[in-house]
Amino acid sequence: MVDDEKVPALPATSWAVLGLLSFGRELSGYDLKKWSDRSLSLFYWSPSFSQIYSELKRLEGAGYATSRLVAPESGTRDKRVYRITGEGLAAVRTWARTAPLDPPVLKHGPMLRLWLGHLVEPDRSREILAGHREFAETMRLRAEADVADAGADEAWAYPLLTLKWAERYYAAERDLADAMLADIEELERNRPCP
Repeated sequence: MVDDEKVPALPATSWAVLGLLSFGRELSGYDLKKWSDRSLSLFYWSPSFSQIYSELKRLEGAGYATSRLVAPESGTRDKRVYRITGEGLAAVRTWARTAPLDPPVLKHGPMLRLWLGHLVEPDRSREILAGHREFAETMRLRAEADVADAGADEAWAYPLLTLKWAERYYAAERDLADAMLADIEELERNRPCP
């Protein structure tokens, strides 16, 4: 087990990449990006390819991951795949158990625009909320599909829970947009005529 003092202060991106490797599969940077887009991006963020590759180098340097080149099944270039080390697994386990939680910070662009609704026409506020509703429903459907794709793999039990959370979260965002659209209608009905 890794001593808490020996776990370096890695950025959250490092822990996310190491966490993706913690499922025991050997993955390429491309695989990590694809997996990140299908899971992490629904509730946190998905690192870019350049972030993933720089974090993989950092993790290798720390002894938390190893890599090797494998011959391609098709094409001409070898592919580098990464695997978590025992030390890396212990480190990410310690981090997941002991690191302080960062509270979520709400940065909601549509609500900022609605807050400034007195500066735009009501129709524009409705367009913004309708666009947000459409985005939320698209994300909910994506999460729903990812829940179905996750299947019954025991290793995916906790990631599956986060996918279900994402599905519920985006359903709530969709429903909040609907409620705000109704609130705008009521505000307009009750506003005194000039």
